[in-house]
Parts: sequence; structure tokens; C-alpha cells
Amino acid sequence: MRSVRFILLRSICFFYFITGFSQETASYDVKSQYTKQEVDIVMRDGVKLHTTIYSPKDTSKKYPILMQRTPYSSKPYGEDKFRSKIGPNEFLMKEGNIIVYQDVRGRWMSEGVYDNMRAYIPNKKGKQFDEASDTYDTIDWLVKNVANTNKKVGIWGISYPGFYATYSLLDAHPALKAVSPQACIGDFFFDDFHHNGAYLLSYWRVTALFGHEKTQPVSEAWYKFAKLPSEDQYQFFLDAGPLSNLDTYYKEDNVFWTQLKEHPNYDEFWKKRGIIQHLEKIKPAVMVVGGLFDAEDLYGPFETYENIEKRSDNYNIMVFGPWSHGDWSRPKKRQAVSNVYFGDDLSINYQKNVETKFFNHFLKGAADGKTGLPEIQIFDTGKKEWNSFEKWPPSNTEKKTLYLSENEKLSNSSRGGAIEFVSDPKKPVPYSEDIKMVFTPRKYMADDQRFAARRPDVLVFETPVLTEDMTLSGEILAKLKVATTGTDADWVVKLVDVYPNDVKDTEETQKYLKMGNYHMMVRSEVMRGRFRNDFSKPEPFIANKKTDVNIKLQDIHHTFKKGHKIQIQVQSTWFPLIDLNPQKYVPNIFKAEASDFTKQTHKVYYDSAIEISILK
Repeated sequence: MRSVRFILLRSICFFYFITGFSQETASYDVKSQYTKQEVDIVMRDGVKLHTTIYSPKDTSKKYPILMQRTPYSSKPYGEDKFRSKIGPNEFLMKEGNIIVYQDVRGRWMSEGVYDNMRAYIPNKKGKQFDEASDTYDTIDWLVKNVANTNKKVGIWGISYPGFYATYSLLDAHPALKAVSPQACIGDFFFDDFHHNGAYLLSYWRVTALFGHEKTQPVSEAWYKFAKLPSEDQYQFFLDAGPLSNLDTYYKEDNVFWTQLKEHPNYDEFWKKRGIIQHLEKIKPAVMVVGGLFDAEDLYGPFETYENIEKRSDNYNIMVFGPWSHGDWSRPKKRQAVSNVYFGDDLSINYQKNVETKFFNHFLKGAADGKTGLPEIQIFDTGKKEWNSFEKWPPSNTEKKTLYLSENEKLSNSSRGGAIEFVSDPKKPVPYSEDIKMVFTPRKYMADDQRFAARRPDVLVFETPVLTEDMTLSGEILAKLKVATTGTDADWVVKLVDVYPNDVKDTEETQKYLKMGNYHMMVRSEVMRGRFRNDFSKPEPFIANKKTDVNIKLQDIHHTFKKGHKIQIQVQSTWFPLIDLNPQKYVPNIFKAEASDFTKQTHKVYYDSAIEISILK
């Protein structure tokens, strides 16, 4: 059994992984410039939430409040112990703001019962509570009790704290003026642990973090991460077999694991935990931030921005850069994802010229919406440059359809015929060729896909070498027409940028690779076939019957440059990023037995298509 010290270290590392904060001590001394206060703020139902307040020692002026609500701990505990870095970025820290961290209900030093993605309650009465009311009650206490505040509040958060940031927009306190949900979950059936109904097995280890409840405030980790007998993630999960065998590691006391098993479909349990359907009549200014290579939360930021834009009349902008999960908060010099280098100082420039400007305008400035920031800032991950637009998706695009055709071609017209491949659950297609055990995946989002393209159970279709640049901007829709000898199957579609042979290596290039002919994954998504018509009502395939399966790939902004090729890969396993589909329909894959997993032949018809939007 792992020691308490090791478990605590792992939990702290996960916190820094999510938030982007470095454990390295900054040259700026927070303790010399700020005072620290810890208070327990009473919510409307009597529960106390542990809250840490950092206030500038310079009391000659009033400051706004910048707050983050988190399940990952407001550590370090003790008024004599300080973080080495506070606030969204070093600029907002150094110029002076009141920075507040709060342990959300049921986590760490806060009282109450934790509910993973707690459902929103509209029209609350009496002592009814949710994360919106907890935020409201906290802000109300802060503006009434914290000294030297100008009574304007901003909220930010990355990942789960980003979800709480979005939540603050519902029934918002009048003092809440600016909110930045970053890498925010929009709906728990499409972010993080699920993608279109497929279970993200690669996040299984994180279940310990959210599934074990506590009964009283604690300053040390109360949960334990599973001790695994292998450093080979692929082999460990392959040897483990059906998901039910993983019960060895998580018992009934892991509430979240039990919820995952008992709710395999998009039922009311998951639906009520979605937040994007409630984003209407929003009043605070909003800046949604996301990473175009965010493995955890790509769906949420796009959906959050778009839903607010459709149903509210507030200041609402969006920033998407060439980042993986939370990269924008890490002030590293060279920005890269996997083997692909995008440029220098991208994160620090965002922090200084975008994030700081946004919060200062609404919390310290005119707050008239004239920030000088564009509505949409998005990075072209092919040209490696920032672009600005007045709306998203851009208005100056035209739709184009590419068909999956014979001889591994992407063509402009539909043809008859089909191609087959054998999908064997005993030899699934890896999602990465790296041999390691990851806590959560991230690098694969821009990984080289040559290893997959050369497998017989991965179909490849590509254009000729492009004679001019082609910029894809916005949504991608894969409209597959398929058949299977079985009664269930997963379908994975990947959009790949095939580089020319003469591309030079960079310092990010892995030693065993070359960037010449690099197959860069630009976008990818899975559809659990049983949910092809309705995520709430799974249904089997009829064996050997031609069937439509549509897959929405998340939005992109990528130029396939002259000399490159556009490639589409289609496969049925993606292991162990997602769990294995038995390929024989069973009511609940979490309860499938080893005998349910069968080898099947899948067919993709040549009238299958990929719908893209090309920037004019």
C-alpha cells in the first residue's frame, strides 16, 4: 500500500497538472506583498466553505476580487503558509488584486457532501443550494467583509475550476463582473470521461480523485490512487480484460465508479449535470479559453461560448490557442504539443495581452466592453499564426464534401463499392505508440499517426499533394455509411495533416521519429455505434446492414499548406484511450463478460463523406 506521503504528492501533482501552476518558486515573493486570511463562509443551508483570501499589503487603494473555486484544494493551509504564485497569471498577481481560493462543498477543508458535477437548480427556494448559490453566497460575504475592495468580482478557472467558473454565471451576484471559464466542462457525457458515449478508459485512474467521499474537513488526501503492476498502459488494460474486472481496484465506496457503471447511457443522471443548456440571459462579461489540442475538455469551451452567444446579450469572447490542457497558464518559452512546435512565448503573451486586459477592463477600468480584444482569437495550427474573426465559425467559409473512395483516395464525388477490415478486441489499435503509463492522456492529440496508418485495421484515405494552401475552419462532420458482421461497434475518425518529406526536425521531435512525412493528428473523435441515433436509447446494429453513423468532430482552424496532404483515418478500436466494445451488443458494457468480446468484420462504403468548411 502506498504511503500517505506518496498519495498526497500524487494529488498535489494532479492539481498542478490541471491548473498549470508550477511548483517552482517564482522570483516574486507573495508573502512580502500580500497578507493571507483563512475564513469559513457560511452558506444559506448552514454549511461552511473554507476560503483563503490574499490581500495586497498596500492599502492605499481599493482592489477587485479575483476568485477561483476548486475541488483540488486551496492549499497550503495555515495563515503563515503562502502559495508561490497566486491569481490567473503573474501580471495580475504583481499589479495587485485580492485573490481568493475556495474549497468547494464537500472537498478538502470545506463541509458538506461533494457531488461530482452537481446539478443546477433553477428557481431555488429557501435553503436549496447548488454551485451557483454557493458562489453567490460567497461573493456576497466577500464584498461585505473584505477590506479595501472596490466590490467588483472576477472568477477564473481551468478544467474543473473552469466548470465552477461557468456555474457562477447562473443566478450571478450583481458584483460579479467578469468570468473566464477555461477548459471548462460543458456536459459530462461528452467531456473528460465520455466521448459520444464511449468511456474514456485512459481516465480510469482519476476515478479515485472524484469517487471517494469524505465525512469531515481534511487537510490531507483521503483518497488513494490504484497501485498498478505495469508501466505499459496498453498491456495492463488488455490483460485486465472486461471493465468489470477493474472492480478489483474500485469497490462500492467509490461513488463515481458506481455511477459510471450504473449509468452507461445518456440518462437523466447525466443530463441534469450538463450546464450548457442553462447558459441564457447571462449578464457578466465572459471570456472562454480553450486549447485546440486539449484532450480533456475540447467540447466544453466551444459549446460554452456558442450557447452564451446564441442566448445572451452580454460581452462574450473566445480564445483558442495551440495548447493542450491548461498550457496557456504555463509561461514556457517554446510552445509545442507532442512533436509539433508552434512558436515562442505564446502563453505569456496571452496572459499579458489578453487575460490581464480582459479582467482589468471590467474590474478596474471603464467596463464598457471596449476592450480592444477581438470577438474570436484563434490560432491557425497549420500556418502557426494567430487569426481574429468577428464570429465563430467564421462567416467567410464555404462547405465542401470529400468522399472516402477506392484506392485510399479522398475524392470530390461519391462512388459505389466498399472496403472491409477485421476488428479484433484482442489486438486493438493503440491510440499512441509510446510505451508508458499516463495519469491522463494529452500528447496524443498531435501525435504522429504513421504507426496507425500502417495497420490493416485502420483505413486510410487522402488527397493528392495540395497545390495551394487550404484552411479548414469550424466544424467537421464525418458521415459514415458502414456495416458490421456483429451487432455493435465503435467508429473512430481522425483528420491528419501529412507533411512533405523535407520537413526538418525540431528539439521537440522524439528521438525515434523524423518530421519528414510526419502524420500530424489535427482532430479526432469516436462514436459508440449503439448511440448513433440517440444517446439516451442505445440500439444494436443489424448484422451486415448498411447503416448511417454520423460523427461530429470538434471545431478546428488549421491550414493544410501547399505540399501537404489531407488524410482521413477510420478505425474501430482506439485503445486504451477508450474502452473496448465487445462488438456484440450487450445492455451495459461495464458489465460485459470476456465471452462477449468477438472479432468482427467491418465495412465502410465509398459513399461515406467528410463535410468540411474552407476559409475563403
